[in-house]
Amino acid sequence: MIKKAIAVMTSGGDSPGMNAAARAVVRTAISEGVQVYGIYNGYKGMIDDDIHELTSRSVSDIIQRGGTFLGTARSMEFKTPEGRQKGFQNLQKHNIEGLVIIGGDGSLTGGSLLSKETGVPIVGIPGTIDNDVWGTDYTIGCDTAANTIVDAINKLRDTASAHRRIMIVEVMGHTSGWLAVMSGIAGGAEYVLIPEVKFDIPDMCRELKEAYDNGKRYSIIVVAEGAGSGIEIGKQVEELTKIDTRVSVLGHIQRGGSPSVEDRMKASMLGEKAALAIISGASDVVFGFNEGKVVSINLFDAVNNTKTLNPELIRLARVLA
Repeated sequence: MIKKAIAVMTSGGDSPGMNAAARAVVRTAISEGVQVYGIYNGYKGMIDDDIHELTSRSVSDIIQRGGTFLGTARSMEFKTPEGRQKGFQNLQKHNIEGLVIIGGDGSLTGGSLLSKETGVPIVGIPGTIDNDVWGTDYTIGCDTAANTIVDAINKLRDTASAHRRIMIVEVMGHTSGWLAVMSGIAGGAEYVLIPEVKFDIPDMCRELKEAYDNGKRYSIIVVAEGAGSGIEIGKQVEELTKIDTRVSVLGHIQRGGSPSVEDRMKASMLGEKAALAIISGASDVVFGFNEGKVVSINLFDAVNNTKTLNPELIRLARVLA
């Protein structure tokens, strides 16, 4: 059944390109003659009834902006059946017949529970810089974040070389090393430490010491936060190598900034597909990319399976170190 009114929301950690996706959802819905609402501040906003109708002008001048104009917030209340029911009642109050959720694994899990318990149609768009949503090669924001890290590595290399230092760069990635591996390869890092692969710091330090003894001027080590604290690893490295070591924890700077062309384009493509799907009556699907093409993924499969890091990337990082 064709929907007359839908809503779009962003949830979880913000990522560059979320605005482009939301813009595409809104303008596609309007072009189809469908009312579209924005849910502000994620699931918290759904519970608080922070829901407002959007127009084409509502999403003008946002495609180039990082973050999310809809806002995002964590909601412990939504994790309860009572909280989800309250949010659903607010959707009904506005006659909203379907919901597009832009967010990561946790946000999509919340959507799957809402769908199971209330029957409201849900279509997901994966938005997370970690690129860790199962079933898709790409998630919104991962390209911009990787470029931000590589830009930092390029700058850190200059000062590392000037002082013959070891520079350790801690990047985001609690359970996934995708950002670390991609930025490590592109940034020319000597070592990439990720949660998926065991590593031996004493062995690494012996190799570093030997390289410096043979005239090496600097080394870059990229550490995913899930592999350990960059600060603690830095202390161990300096103690074992006796080489001046500095640590840079990039933190939330990885989330910000104007989205790259790839993030703007892919987010726009996913936003259009999601809007058309929810309007036409689809539910419980996530739209992502596989080998450059937009694909649909079962929502429950996406949230109940764990994405694994491509072993070819891990191998390449080792070969090029």
